Amino acid sequence: MPRTTAETPPTDASLSHGLKQRHLSMIALGGVIGAGLFVGSGAGIAAAGPSIVIAYALSGILVMLVMRMLGEMSAAYPSSGSFSAHAERAIGPWAGFTAGWSFWVLLCTAVGLEGIGAAKIVTGWLPGTPEWAWVALFMLVFCGANLAAVKNFGEFEFWFAALKVGAITLFLVLGVLAIAGVLPGTDAPGTANLLGEGGFLPNGSEGLVIGLLASVFAYGGLETVTIAAAESQDPVRGVASAVRTAMWRIALFYIGSMAVIVTLVPWDSKEVVEKGPYVAALDHLGIPGAGQLMNVVVLVALLSAMNANIYGSSRIAYSLVERGQGPSALGRVSGGVPRIAVLVSCVFGFVCVILSYWRPDDVFPWLLNMIGAVILVVWIFIAVSQLRLRGRLERETPERLTVRMWAFPVLTWVALAGMVAIFVLMAREPDTRVQLYSTGGMTVVLAVVGYVWQRARAKG
Repeated sequence: MPRTTAETPPTDASLSHGLKQRHLSMIALGGVIGAGLFVGSGAGIAAAGPSIVIAYALSGILVMLVMRMLGEMSAAYPSSGSFSAHAERAIGPWAGFTAGWSFWVLLCTAVGLEGIGAAKIVTGWLPGTPEWAWVALFMLVFCGANLAAVKNFGEFEFWFAALKVGAITLFLVLGVLAIAGVLPGTDAPGTANLLGEGGFLPNGSEGLVIGLLASVFAYGGLETVTIAAAESQDPVRGVASAVRTAMWRIALFYIGSMAVIVTLVPWDSKEVVEKGPYVAALDHLGIPGAGQLMNVVVLVALLSAMNANIYGSSRIAYSLVERGQGPSALGRVSGGVPRIAVLVSCVFGFVCVILSYWRPDDVFPWLLNMIGAVILVVWIFIAVSQLRLRGRLERETPERLTVRMWAFPVLTWVALAGMVAIFVLMAREPDTRVQLYSTGGMTVVLAVVGYVWQRARAKG
């Protein structure tokens, strides 16, 4: 199988190009509505109160900048390796190795976590059924779909995304009508929930910081569209479209829905954490069955994330092997699909599930802490890569710059400063400090291994 280098863009020629523009468009639209938004936002609201809107706005601005940088590079160099391939090209093979394999561990672990979350919802409907059996069923379904053809991944994500977008749009419409006082059976809440119960910042700046950290990690999954674009019929168009619409999607789905929730429901309501903020808001409106319907949407979001992470992890592994940075077996392609990479990624995910039952007090928490800040490490690689590649693109191939980072290099440096600030905030909080150090340890180990691998290949 051919190997690529930092100076030769990977072509991913062995992969099929079975994703259509409608698949990419809906992946871009629905991919921003991740499981973290539905599942993890309750804890952020409980900590920050109404100021969670500010937290999501600040982290949303950072994510928009990261997506713009990634879009610039991915439109210029489409690759299933996405940021990992860009890091290798801009910084060196060790950087691509570190970014790629740390993200692979994150995605595979997330597959297991999302399977557990989905199983808990189903066992709530069907008490007495074993959680592990549901996780195994979900894993088999999505592993089988990803093994067969990339268009199966695309079709699953198309319909999952359509349901998520439809549900959250309906939620926003109902919420705005209720806030305006025109929804039958409801009274306009005014600013009672925003300014009462301790005010807009009920837990002060410390609560806002905790909410900010929670919001940052809710945005995971936005990178999938740049990975998937490499297997589409028009990668450049797909990436450009996804990046250019990222701003309004983040503003509407994340910031907009948080504003609706904290306006309708008291931030300190137990239901916000126990049922989830979206279910709590719909129950508050007294719409029959709406809460359970939202649970269906949360289940879909979790299954969608499972599907996307199996796909993303297998393609990242494939790209790493194509660039000579992993076991060659993972790079074998049949039917346009890296099937061994798909299988290995699924097995790793299921091992995480087993650990959650067998070693819930030591090994499993250690694994969760290790991936806790990986997304921030990846974002730093994206920013540094974009800083280094932009000048090269302008000098050598300016026609590749179909997507450009805003106000370069100022906003790139602003984004990097924001990432450093988040690291500092994580170091201040006891709950996130362990995650920061654990992720840092894994990153250092991978960087050393990657550098040794790089030197060995250079000598060989």
